[in-house]
Amino acid sequence: MKPFSFHTPRLRDAASAVLLTVGLFAVAIETAAAQDSSPQNTAAQVTAAQVTAAQVTAAQVTAPDGVEVLSDIQYATTPHGPLLLDLYRPEQIDRNLPVIVFVHGGGWKGGDKRSGLKIAAWLAGENYAVASINYRLLEVSAWPTQIDDCYAAVRWVREHAEQYRFDPDRIVAWGTSAGGHLAALMATRPYPGNESTSSRVHAGIDWFGPTDLLTMPPNVVSQSRSFEDVAKSNGARLLQAPVMTVPELAKTASALYNVTPDDPPMLIMHGDQDPGVPVDQSVRLAEALKKAGVPVQLEIIPGAGHGGKAFQTPEVRAAVRRFLKEHLQ
Repeated sequence: MKPFSFHTPRLRDAASAVLLTVGLFAVAIETAAAQDSSPQNTAAQVTAAQVTAAQVTAAQVTAPDGVEVLSDIQYATTPHGPLLLDLYRPEQIDRNLPVIVFVHGGGWKGGDKRSGLKIAAWLAGENYAVASINYRLLEVSAWPTQIDDCYAAVRWVREHAEQYRFDPDRIVAWGTSAGGHLAALMATRPYPGNESTSSRVHAGIDWFGPTDLLTMPPNVVSQSRSFEDVAKSNGARLLQAPVMTVPELAKTASALYNVTPDDPPMLIMHGDQDPGVPVDQSVRLAEALKKAGVPVQLEIIPGAGHGGKAFQTPEVRAAVRRFLKEHLQ
């Protein structure tokens, strides 16, 4: 593994063992800040995000020349109804394709698979297949259905590898905000039960996702946050109890506590001015992965908040391309 070093003095002492590349990576959709509502966002903001997502209809899922979009493919059946994904892939396929399973954000209670369409269309143009998934939100079902749906999506990819020209040995989990939380878990926490088809991934990309529910500010009593407030947080809704009262459950739902030497490589990125998910959530996960000997790249974006334009730089695609080529080729 290559040596790791920090380039930001403010964080040097906190995570000297982790590679930090500043200012290279970006969210490729302008609506990321709205749709990736953090656990501190208000109900009004989440409602606005849901309306935005709803306005992106199937007819609007367009792609550049040479990219095919297959919308609303059912990848699983649940007691709450079918689970759907949008599949992006090159029109001309001359080999089995590596696959990115893209998991949208929205505080586990909002968002939609079409929020990833620009990212997915770009990657399909780079000869990747992208399965952008919907999963059950909090208004439908609580934990662990969200992560179970993600596992189901990976199994679907493997089971349909021949049909869609997928490479079942090159699957990446990629998510933003709440989706980043789930993608990080997909990389660090194997499905706990028996499965006839593996749901393991070969790399993970976590964009500003919570990695330790126990220390997320909305879940911690403080001078500015009462126990009553904590009991109403998105984390409490996710786990159906104030997070601090169910520490063992919270740990099973947090990537930080599931790191092992067998985990796949991870790319983690975060804005250092994120008001919703503290950057320390990413720093601590990167430190834990490095300590376990797992290849990890942490990129902290100076001045960036929770998604938004600060992540939209020309260098973004080059950074993602390098990570994917290094670990999937």
